[in-house]
Order: sequence, then C-alpha cells, then structure tokens
Amino acid sequence: MSIYLRKDMRIAVLGITGTVGMIQTKLALDYGSNIVAGVSPGKGGQQVHGIPVFDNIVEAINKQGVNAAVLYVPAAKAPDAAHEVIDSGIELVVIITEHIPTKENILIKLHAREKGTIVIGPNCAGILTPGIGKLGIIPANVATPGRVGVVSRSGSLSFEITYELSNVGIGQSTIVGIGGDSEPCTSFTDVLSSFENDADTDAVVLIGEVGGSSEEKAAQYIKKCMKKPVFAYIAGRSAPPGKKMGHAGAIVRGTYGTVRSKVEALEAAGAYVANSPMDISKMILDKFR
Repeated sequence: MSIYLRKDMRIAVLGITGTVGMIQTKLALDYGSNIVAGVSPGKGGQQVHGIPVFDNIVEAINKQGVNAAVLYVPAAKAPDAAHEVIDSGIELVVIITEHIPTKENILIKLHAREKGTIVIGPNCAGILTPGIGKLGIIPANVATPGRVGVVSRSGSLSFEITYELSNVGIGQSTIVGIGGDSEPCTSFTDVLSSFENDADTDAVVLIGEVGGSSEEKAAQYIKKCMKKPVFAYIAGRSAPPGKKMGHAGAIVRGTYGTVRSKVEALEAAGAYVANSPMDISKMILDKFR
C-alpha cells in the first residue's frame, strides 16, 4: 500500500513534448512509472519515448484509460490545463509548474475540492513511491522501499534527507513534495493524515521551512491526531529578518512564520525536531533501536 500513487494508475504527462517534460518522462519510465499517454495541444499523433501524444486530456482518457496526471506546463497555461484535468474526473494530479499566481492556486484548490480530485503542488517536486513509480522530479536514486513517509515543502531538502535515510537503511513508503507556494493544493496536514491511515507507514519525516503557518497547523494535527512518530526539520535558521525569501510561502511577519515558532509548535506537539538535516536519520534509528 502507498499513499496517493498506486501501481494500477495510468499516468498522462501534460507538456510531454517540452524539454522538461521529455526529460522527466524518460526518467520516470526508467523507474517503472506507468506512463501511458502524453498531452500537448496541436501535437496529437506524435510519440515521445514510445508514448502516444494526444491533443487533450479527454482523448487520453478515452484512448488510454488515464486516471492520473503530471503537469510540466508553463505558468501562463498551467491554470487552464489544471482546471481541464480536474474537470475530466482524474483522481490524482501533480502540478510541477512554478510561478503560478496565488489567486490561480486558490482557484485550482477550490475546484479540486469540489470535484474530489487530489492535487499536489503547484511548484512542487511531486510524488515518488519506491517500487511503484513517480510523478514529478524526485530523483529515483535517492529512494529505497521502506516504512517511513516523507513530506516536504522543499524539493532539494527532501532529496537530501531521503538520500541520508536510504544510506543508513531507512526505506521510505512514499515521498511527497507539497511545494513551496503559500497556497498549496495539498497541505502538510492532508499528507500527515494520509500517512497516519497508511498501514505501511510506521513514522513520518516532515521537512518545513521559514515562512507561513503550515508547520504550526501541522503541529496542531500532530498533537490531536497522530499516533505515529513524526520527525521534523525546519530550514531557514540563518534567514535574515526582514528579507524576502525565494519561495512564495516564505513570508515572515514579526514572530509569525519564524523557525523558532515552528520548532516550538512541533516540539510542543510531541514531534522530534532535528537541528540539522543530517540528524534526522540518527533520531529515527535511536527511536526504533
């Protein structure tokens, strides 16, 4: 069992004929992901890595039985593409695209909730379930099958910490990058709930960062609902006050959104909070030894 991505899912890649789409599709296929269609308006009838390309998602569904999708679509066109996919009834959508305006993110989130579609992102690394496949840009070589879930705002930090876990023999059930924007369609709390209910996940690693309040909200959920241990790291300890950070969600106002407020909230909720990314694997080994 895994969260979100299942073995029987048939994946479409939107933007498959673009440079990033082509590269990431090849990497996903090499990992065993069940990609059965590409979507690129005006490019129907072509093939990319042997995958048939269709002009729209409805054709891909009708011809190939698609029920999951990943978007490598430029920001200007990504909202329309996202709404089209959600309207099609697909159950899982991953939006890798960054620089989508916050207002558009909110509209995508509301549409997804209305239709009952799970949307990961935008501006995210996606999902990787070891032994099943991946939707997005998480490098397959960092992951190994196991029973620790990983959820992160930062793509690069999730790659680094997952690699460290694998190096000491701690495998992962699923790795989820929710994205660094201020309004992700799937929150820390959503993913924690899925891991809590997953019979094949024994513990969770939460990787947060300075800005916003998503980690504090996650702490509330952990305190009230989580029975499985949560190990956390919050990035941005050296971020200078008053400076604009790179991620859209990295907004600090006074004591709101600081690393300290997040660490204190998570510790108060019973999570094990590391001082550096390298400490996470040691803390897990100590807990389960």
